[in-house]
Amino acid sequence: MSSSIARYEAFLIKNVSTIATLESSLRSITWFLPGRFRDADLASEALSALLNLTSMYHDTLLEKSVRNDPKYKPLIPMSLHTRYTRAWVEKSPLYKWASRTLEIIRFTQLLMEMCLRRKVSQKTRWRSVIALETIKAVLRLVLLRITRRPLLSPPIPERDLDPASIPPPSNASSPTLAPSSPPLSPPTTPEHLKNNHTALPLHPLFSNALNGRQSDLSAEDYLLPKALTTSSVKPALQLVKVLSSPLDWLSEIIYIARPLVYASLLAADRSSSRPLVTAFIMDVISRNIRRRPPPSATLERAEHGRRDKDLFWYLLRGPVWESYTRPKLEAVLGKMENTPLLGLVSALVKDWIPLVNEYYYCT
Repeated sequence: MSSSIARYEAFLIKNVSTIATLESSLRSITWFLPGRFRDADLASEALSALLNLTSMYHDTLLEKSVRNDPKYKPLIPMSLHTRYTRAWVEKSPLYKWASRTLEIIRFTQLLMEMCLRRKVSQKTRWRSVIALETIKAVLRLVLLRITRRPLLSPPIPERDLDPASIPPPSNASSPTLAPSSPPLSPPTTPEHLKNNHTALPLHPLFSNALNGRQSDLSAEDYLLPKALTTSSVKPALQLVKVLSSPLDWLSEIIYIARPLVYASLLAADRSSSRPLVTAFIMDVISRNIRRRPPPSATLERAEHGRRDKDLFWYLLRGPVWESYTRPKLEAVLGKMENTPLLGLVSALVKDWIPLVNEYYYCT
């Protein structure tokens, strides 16, 4: 078993660019499958879930390979999100287990709901949805207890590696390469180092100064994007401050509990506006009592911005979707269907409307 994993890891490192392109192409196909044939929505979601799980496994292998390769030097520094989540994954085995379990559920929850809709009664299906939301809430509370900081989404490091920058494995260490392979040619000079003799054009800040004209770009504007910020030099675990006040904790707990409350109320009465109103009020309360991070808290401010954008999902839920958003959307799509190119977009969106109507995890 270990030899098979080693061979697959060597194959992945050798063909990482091709595999990344294949993953991207297959992920694009999933957007066009719904409505094409019977159970096309199930096939599309199964392919999407498989790609997400495979990508997460590949990210783990690539991270392990890069960490064990002393010659690897990234062209760009890691993102703040990757630094922070990777530090917690390496520090706490429980965080690593809980965060990956949470992501696996997120990747497969819609697929599980589709299968349940075809196999069991509606009552059992909603009980399963509530069970999934309960597990997710417990896992998020575990992460909150470990970090004592606002939760980030996703809680695991994202892929920020350039596949072309990963060095290929040597012939001796890769079981997928033939031992009689000819020696590779000497490494070529990188493109940005080939031209060492022709002067590059001067930056407008300097060229205008030489010509005696006033530049619109100040020296501060030129140098500021190139300067290190406080987040760049902070230890990874200090990129997000610890929750200090009771209101900070209450805000996070309300945010974590909101999906479970919404699913429970929706299972009891899908025709009522009470689930939607209750969930929206909980989101607004969580938003208003959370702390206001300073401008230097880049990571926390980005998470707050993502949560604020998630409020737009309420346009695709409950009575708001039934009485306002869907009629408006269908009217716009009806006007687009006879227009070249826009008609293709209209047909694609129309194939997704039934999924929003039928499945909780679509929105």
